[in-house]
Amino acid sequence: MDITYDPAKNEANVAKHGVSLALASLLDWSDVMAYVDVRNDYKEVREVGFGIIDSRLYCVVFTQRGDSMHIISMRKANKREVKDYVEQA
Repeated sequence: MDITYDPAKNEANVAKHGVSLALASLLDWSDVMAYVDVRNDYKEVREVGFGIIDSRLYCVVFTQRGDSMHIISMRKANKREVKDYVEQA
C-alpha cells in the first residue's frame, strides 16, 4: 500500500508532534483500529486510526485516495487513547 502526504504538512507535523508522517509506512494497516471522523465536513471521508509501531501506540488521521493512504496527521497516542485502545483490543 502506498503512503502519501503533503511535504509542508509533514514539516508542520514534525514541529508540532515530533513525528514524521512517513512513519505511517511502518504501521500494519490490517491491525489499525479506525473510525470515521464526523466532527466536520472535510469534503472527503477522514478516518482516525490507532496502531502500534515498536510497542508504542500512535494516532494517525488519514483518508483513502485510490490505492493510497493519504496521511493528514500522526502523533503518539495520549494516555486516555492508550487506555481506550487496550480496553477495546
